[in-house]
Amino acid sequence: MKTDVEELSPTRVRLTVEVGFDELKPSLDRAYREVARKVRVPGFRPGRVPPRVIDQRVGRGPVLEQAVNDAVPELYGKALEEHDVHALGQPELEITKLDDGKELAFTAEVEVLPKFDLPDINGLPVTVDDADVSPDEVEEYIASLRERFASLKGTDRPAATGDFVSIDLSAEVNGKPVEDAQAKGVSYEVGSGQMLDGLDEALPGMSAGETKTFPAPLAGGSKAGVTADVTVTVESVKVKELPELDDEFAQSASEFDTVGELRAGTRAQLEQMRRAGQAGQARERALDALLARVEIPLPEGLISREVESRRQSLTDRLQRTGRTMEEYLQATNQSAAQFEEQLTEDARRGAKAAFILDEIANTEDLTVDQADLASYVTEQAYRMGVPADRLVKELSDSGQLRSAAADVLRGKALTLIAERATVTDESGQPVDIKAAAGDADAEDEAADAEDAAAEEAGTDDGGAGDEETE
Repeated sequence: MKTDVEELSPTRVRLTVEVGFDELKPSLDRAYREVARKVRVPGFRPGRVPPRVIDQRVGRGPVLEQAVNDAVPELYGKALEEHDVHALGQPELEITKLDDGKELAFTAEVEVLPKFDLPDINGLPVTVDDADVSPDEVEEYIASLRERFASLKGTDRPAATGDFVSIDLSAEVNGKPVEDAQAKGVSYEVGSGQMLDGLDEALPGMSAGETKTFPAPLAGGSKAGVTADVTVTVESVKVKELPELDDEFAQSASEFDTVGELRAGTRAQLEQMRRAGQAGQARERALDALLARVEIPLPEGLISREVESRRQSLTDRLQRTGRTMEEYLQATNQSAAQFEEQLTEDARRGAKAAFILDEIANTEDLTVDQADLASYVTEQAYRMGVPADRLVKELSDSGQLRSAAADVLRGKALTLIAERATVTDESGQPVDIKAAAGDADAEDEAADAEDAAAEEAGTDDGGAGDEETE
């Protein structure tokens, strides 16, 4: 076999392969056996038709076609290996010569892994947010904790912003009721802006038993977008009462016995969360610093496939939630052109990052073992809300276990970059990324334990309204 490689661009090559028919004999033999199983020739059992009879009855053409289709992928793979070419995607193949009994020649154009110089990753300057927590931030957290343990108490006074009301709603268009725009006993926080336009303006000053009508565009149903006459009736008004900030509250809302301990514990918890966040910031910002220092020619075909993959992934997610692309664009405040531009930019950044992380993993001899892969799959399964064994089967059946292993390897490379960077906070203090990563792991374990406890108790954080007194 004679092979040659020609560089068409920094990301594309053309392989030329020439091979004599003596090297095609195994493929020709398989082709004759395959054709023999398919043809029916009087006097011969299926699969037992000799090659000379096949040539006479069927012709040499189908045999050659079968043999070439069988041989070319293997010959292409050998050419890649011989010239140490790292192909990306499927090649464009062209048979340039097929001289029966003498020679087969073909070319294969394919995108390849781009070549680039990797800078020294040691000492990359990276700045992350401070982990210090101010007294005001501690008080803000405790205030939110009191909000979570607030109760609702009925009142005879008119509703005001921040109150909770129970309301009935109905709508009419041109004097006719809109059947799918009727609701009773709806609980609503006045001023939250979570329902119809104009509702927050209508409710303040209304008392239980009062009714008011106002115009508003309907948000959904058969008359979505149509301006209707909306009638709201207040059934009850409740005020939110916060618990006293005392030792009793500290004991009921936390593991602490006193308000002082609650404040100190809150500060420690928030600082741990900040340090955990520093680990993630260091990873992302170290990668950003590296991306800015490396120039890589990107294969356009690869980018196009990645863009299409990301677009299809988003489309699938929208379909599962019953939303349209138009609704998504409106919610994200972008035009179709801006969406496509961002999609392409993200795909290019993702491809560049993958090339860099793969090169670091290769240079540093990083590996992935079964424990790494099992941990990754378990985490992904938890995030997706599916059993881990089911996800393993799906990845295996779809041939994506190798892709999962690549993700784990890139994660290791990213961690290595952050650990070797010179990381400081905004105040100029050095940050121990390994310690911060330990805080992140502890934070994840605590969150998992909290989720498990909530699931076992059959409760979730419902905020104000968990208790009600009249």
